Amino acid sequence: MSEISRANPPRMARLLLTGAAGGLGKVLRERLRPYADVLRVSDIAALAPAEGKHEEVVPCDLADKAAVDALVAGCDAIVHLGGVSVERPFEEILEANIKGIFHLYEGARRHGVKRVVFASSNHVIGFYKQSEAIDAHAARRPDGYYGLSKSFGEDVAQFYFDRYGIETVSIRIGSSFPEPANRRMMSTWLSYRDLTTLVEKSLFTPSVGHTVVYGVSANRDVWWDNSAAAHLGFEPQDSSEVFRAKIEAQPPVAPTDPNAIYQGGAFTAQGPFGD
Repeated sequence: MSEISRANPPRMARLLLTGAAGGLGKVLRERLRPYADVLRVSDIAALAPAEGKHEEVVPCDLADKAAVDALVAGCDAIVHLGGVSVERPFEEILEANIKGIFHLYEGARRHGVKRVVFASSNHVIGFYKQSEAIDAHAARRPDGYYGLSKSFGEDVAQFYFDRYGIETVSIRIGSSFPEPANRRMMSTWLSYRDLTTLVEKSLFTPSVGHTVVYGVSANRDVWWDNSAAAHLGFEPQDSSEVFRAKIEAQPPVAPTDPNAIYQGGAFTAQGPFGD
């Protein structure tokens, strides 16, 4: 596929963005507008009003199957960020992340949506050591209930491709913030610009089947090999290196701290809840 022109980006009629009230949802709500005649945005949380006739705001609880079915109707593709984005008790994860993604793919099946971009997570493989380098074929090692839900989501994506031909790019997002917050994030950081490019490639690259790609910028020290997703043509432009002096001025992390041991960092030590 030829390089996509930023001056004349590809477009579709209606694109659905779930989780639009979240941190990355707000970023992508603004950045995905050029890619669709109508951007339909949704969340269970309050959303800003629609930006003119080219946006639709549709509140939705992902645990409500009928509501999700109606949400998906009429859309050409889905960027699915919706759900709980931090480690929480399993009962909370179950509703939005596990029931929610099943409802989303059932809606896609019923309404003929053939492309999903799924916000998976590095927490699918969080129990690998930071000394290990892995690719998309490495066995999953979720680091908590949140990571388990994202691992389930990747299985759902594979099933719906094999059974129904719905193509998905599962982006195992590292740490997408304006800048890295600590030493671990120097390896996992994904800039907003690179995130936008990766979502664009995931939406418009033909014949992706179910592709798993790590969402990470061109950082100096990375643990993830994206060669299995080379067909996406994703070439990150940014690097955490510009923040190195600021991060290394922080007090050193104890060698026993999960942030210094595991790729999933602190998520590997959170919970159990309610004991």
